[in-house]
Amino acid sequence: MCILILLGSMIALAFLKHPLTSKLSYNYSHVLKPKKLTNPTIAWPIDILSLRHITNMASHPRQLPSAPNRMQQKRERRLFSTSDDSAMMKQVQATHAPDGREVDVKPIIQILDEILIQVIARSVEGHHEKREQDTLETAAALAEFDMLDSLAFIIQKIFCELSCKCSGGGDAHASTMVLLNYLSNYAWHAKVVLTLAAFAVIFGEFWLVSEMSAANTLAKSVALLKQLPDIVENSTSLRPQFDALNKLVKAAMDVSMCIVEFKELPSEYISEDTPPMSVASTHIPIAAYWVIRSIVACASQIASLIGMRNESISSATEAWELSSLAHKVSSIYEHLKNQLAQCYQYIDEKRHVEAFHNLIRLFESVHVDNMKILRALIYAKDDLPPLIQGTTKALANLEVLRRKNVLLLISDLDLSQEEIMILDNLYKDAQSRGETHYEMVWIPIVDKASWNDVNKQKFEYLQSLMAWYSVRDPFIIEPSVVKYIKEVWNFTKKAIVVALDPQGRLSSPNALHMIWIWGNLAFPFTREKEESLWKQELWSLELLVDGIDPMVLEWMAEGKFICLYGGEDLEWIQTFTTTAMNVAKAGRFELEMVYVGKSNAKERMQKMINTFATRKFSYYWPNVTSIWFFWARLESMLYSKLQHGRTVENDQIMSEVMTVLSFDGSDQGWAIFCRGAGEMARAKGDTALTSLRDFDKWKDNIEKDGLVPALKDYLNQLHTPHHCNRLILPGSTGGIPQKVVCAECGRQMEKYFMYRCCVE
Repeated sequence: MCILILLGSMIALAFLKHPLTSKLSYNYSHVLKPKKLTNPTIAWPIDILSLRHITNMASHPRQLPSAPNRMQQKRERRLFSTSDDSAMMKQVQATHAPDGREVDVKPIIQILDEILIQVIARSVEGHHEKREQDTLETAAALAEFDMLDSLAFIIQKIFCELSCKCSGGGDAHASTMVLLNYLSNYAWHAKVVLTLAAFAVIFGEFWLVSEMSAANTLAKSVALLKQLPDIVENSTSLRPQFDALNKLVKAAMDVSMCIVEFKELPSEYISEDTPPMSVASTHIPIAAYWVIRSIVACASQIASLIGMRNESISSATEAWELSSLAHKVSSIYEHLKNQLAQCYQYIDEKRHVEAFHNLIRLFESVHVDNMKILRALIYAKDDLPPLIQGTTKALANLEVLRRKNVLLLISDLDLSQEEIMILDNLYKDAQSRGETHYEMVWIPIVDKASWNDVNKQKFEYLQSLMAWYSVRDPFIIEPSVVKYIKEVWNFTKKAIVVALDPQGRLSSPNALHMIWIWGNLAFPFTREKEESLWKQELWSLELLVDGIDPMVLEWMAEGKFICLYGGEDLEWIQTFTTTAMNVAKAGRFELEMVYVGKSNAKERMQKMINTFATRKFSYYWPNVTSIWFFWARLESMLYSKLQHGRTVENDQIMSEVMTVLSFDGSDQGWAIFCRGAGEMARAKGDTALTSLRDFDKWKDNIEKDGLVPALKDYLNQLHTPHHCNRLILPGSTGGIPQKVVCAECGRQMEKYFMYRCCVE
């Protein structure tokens, strides 16, 4: 039998060197330097066992047995008896004596993909012409490699072992150990790839001769001498064997590619003694053993077909054995794949930490412009423009931001339209003023795990509302940047605006408070500018409503008595507004009342606006944006003061802001009475209403003290020792004050935690 195989191999070698079929040879240097086809009707690679051959057969395929018989069970025990045998593993390890030689397996893998995987795929899909062209292009691309010349001897040696020793159905373990000894000086990944390369010669020769024998006389002659079965005539009976063979080859390739990937992991991020890698390293030898043993089984399967041209073929047992082995190798692959995923996760974490610290170093360094910082934050590559211009929606490179003041608007996808609207007005105003010119970029922080079509549409919708730049894709922002934004710039959920100067230096980790309070007057949004602006401010009606409603400022300039009030108790609002207007009429002074609503209740405020439009309680802001902005500015004032270390004891503005915010936190209404720039008095709903009802008790003091001072003095008399105030502060905006005093009595309030999922 061996003589016949040797004779057949010699004839096949001559056949493969024939000009018509020179695409594959036992020496891979021939593959790298293919000759031109002299007969255009002959194509390599030939479609292997295509489906049209199988479906044209009249006979029915033989069914696999549902369970192995005793003979099969015995063979299975023999097949897997050494899988957990420590003695066997010691044998395997004893063959491993690498001498440091490096083998570039990538060119070999490309060839293996064409011969093994793609041929298997074509046998199922029947794709001929496209894959033929791909193969020719791959062969041409690989022609420059000479490395395979040096490996031809070891590949030929393995080929001979697989062709001759395995054809007799001998001890698979012994044959595997022989191959491991041949490959003792190579690394594990090279062992499996070189063994696969030798098998690919057998695999390719078998299919090439079998497929071409119907159309090529030379191939037919070789097939006759080898006594290869007629693939077409025996397709039904051979189908189980070929399916099992293909599955095992594919499983062996999968495990081999895993082993190669482990070898190519970057050593600067993961070492052999790192837990994910160290665990994998203990499994790679056994995985390599079963890959080579699988190849031995596949070679034995192909060898068993030689000399069977006119014999009855029984494929069930052989197919079952190959399927069992494929199942085992596939299990090894799944385990290695999981280990590989853990290694990649470990590497990613190390890279992210490295990039995170690189960002820290970049912000500590001095730069001639802002490009290094922006590339590190947004996108470091030059392959695609990372930005979209808001007005034109055209793609833009980071160069448009070079040496400019840049505001990074950082938020999740819950950024409100009110915030966008206010920022839009300020941005367009800045664009028209050269002295306060800056660019703005939206950086959305999204969770990749929860990304879906709904979130994608939400992102695109928000992007469409913006006149400024935004990133074209949220996921170009690296995880290390997200980590930096969260840990260094303290972003949680509420939007922040990070200000960078033309050199990329940090002007402010969150300039949004300054923007809400002073708008573009806060440019260039530095701490020094913020302190300078606060020195110019006093607690006044102008500070409360500046930039929201010019009408209120006109009333102030005219010396009118102005009342700002809020809450959502309609009964109290009706009683309070009616009583206030009656007091104004009785006291013969002009009174203007402005309803400012309640914070963080946009839907309820829209209903209140609709009610005010119908019932005409008083003047009101006809849009939710104005109400939202009023309260956003108050919160911004508080956190701005906190950032500068102010307390309620040493800062009047902070004390008054916290008082108004505590009013809003109650379930009652409230009111602030103002006249001119500096006269102000405030009270909670019941107290404010009582003071108006008791107008006759304090009206005589108006002529002596003035309207607001007289009211303020009477309000102080109405304070009772029994009261309950609460102050609700968004915990995601900034620092929480350590001490908060009561607006009624001045005593320090107790601190509690409240979790709220819905503010409506």
